[in-house]
Amino acid sequence: MKLYSDAALAKILDKEIFHQISAVADRLGVECYVVGGYVRDIFLERPSDDIDVVVVGSGIEVASELKKVLGRRANLSVFRNFGTAQVKIRDMEVEFVGARRESYSHDSRKPIVEDGTLEDDQNRRDFTINAMAIRLNKSRFGELIDPFNGIGDLQDGIIATPLDPEVTFSDDPLRMMRCIRFATQLNFQIEEETFRALENMADRIKIVSGERIEVELNKIIMAPHPSIGFEYLQCSGLLQIILPELAALDIVEKKDGRAHKNNFYHTLEVLENVIAKGHSSLYLRWSALLHDIGKTKSKRWEPKAGWTFHNHNFIGAKMVPEIFRRLKLPMGAEMRYVQKLVDLHMRPIAIADEEVTDSAVRRLLNDAGDDIDDLMCLCEADITSKNEVRKHMFLENFRMVREKLADLKEKDYKRMLQPVIDGNEIMELFHLQPSREVGTLKQYLKDAVLDNKVENEREPLMRLLMEKAKSMGLV
Repeated sequence: MKLYSDAALAKILDKEIFHQISAVADRLGVECYVVGGYVRDIFLERPSDDIDVVVVGSGIEVASELKKVLGRRANLSVFRNFGTAQVKIRDMEVEFVGARRESYSHDSRKPIVEDGTLEDDQNRRDFTINAMAIRLNKSRFGELIDPFNGIGDLQDGIIATPLDPEVTFSDDPLRMMRCIRFATQLNFQIEEETFRALENMADRIKIVSGERIEVELNKIIMAPHPSIGFEYLQCSGLLQIILPELAALDIVEKKDGRAHKNNFYHTLEVLENVIAKGHSSLYLRWSALLHDIGKTKSKRWEPKAGWTFHNHNFIGAKMVPEIFRRLKLPMGAEMRYVQKLVDLHMRPIAIADEEVTDSAVRRLLNDAGDDIDDLMCLCEADITSKNEVRKHMFLENFRMVREKLADLKEKDYKRMLQPVIDGNEIMELFHLQPSREVGTLKQYLKDAVLDNKVENEREPLMRLLMEKAKSMGLV
């Protein structure tokens, strides 16, 4: 980690916008500082176009004067209720706020805000690495103000709070999620006292809305190695509150000398395997995270077979909507995608464990549809066995499944898999209303096509349909 001198910082800040802010602040006679994430990212050498500026005075006044200097190339937005303003220049956004002190009531994250000093403003920051400020006034331009040794914590890879962590987390419990999120994104360690406060204050997360928790969870999931964050969530007790279905997998039971694997850590391994395959989709990662949540409810001890988890995929798929609803995740196509992958994730494994037949692969392709490649990725990631011979066998069979899928796609089976005689025609032929009988006849024709018992053509399907209808007493 580089440590910058004041002169070096001034050079880093040698953007026209900072000198323009400096001139406006000096003209108005107020102290002005760039703070927070932008300062942190200077030292992490991460580019950022989101700049936060604290004014010891009126942030709105400085923003309004800056807009006059920049003219038509800038847009000004003022939020008087919050005492903030934003100046946007192309892709750059500069947020202005007056320095403030905050106090909280026990049952709310919304603070009582008063005007304050720079010291007050730094005291209210969540973590030491986010509490650094750089002076923009000309006389001390580029000077770093770092009362909590944030630069040292950056150098050591530490997440810590500026003040008592229990007070920090009690005031705004969302900071507990942000603590773990930063540790995950930056691959930092959470300082010991700060982690104890996470454990002690975990129950306070209950006052935070699902929407806020969702945002932080998604950022953890999209980190390079999200398993870091989920281990912290589990060890701190937060996961048991926000995602108890996943936390419940962290158990190993033993009977008659036979134990099952820890399905929580297996899940984290599957998630990391999905990412290692180069997949960055948020909801594929959610599918990996939730793929085994049905195992807690389906776990049984069978004297001959040992521990079993029959139908855990089906049970897990039924649990997905409630999880998405509680966490305020999208309930539309995204939820249905995750539900589908959780439901189907055992199918390729079952195929790979037996002879890979065309019929089984056709059914898989029909049920997975456009998500077949994501499903195969999840299933391959799910092979975490330490038995290298068994692992090699599964992966080799998966290769055969993929080859057959490629062959079927090349022959455009997807277009052909739906029988040419549909439900509407069946109802018209036999004078039926939507009913179980119609569903039975539709499925009978579909199975015949999938199993390649008959060509997907009208005449042979009609003969088959009439025979089945006769056996059901419909003709």
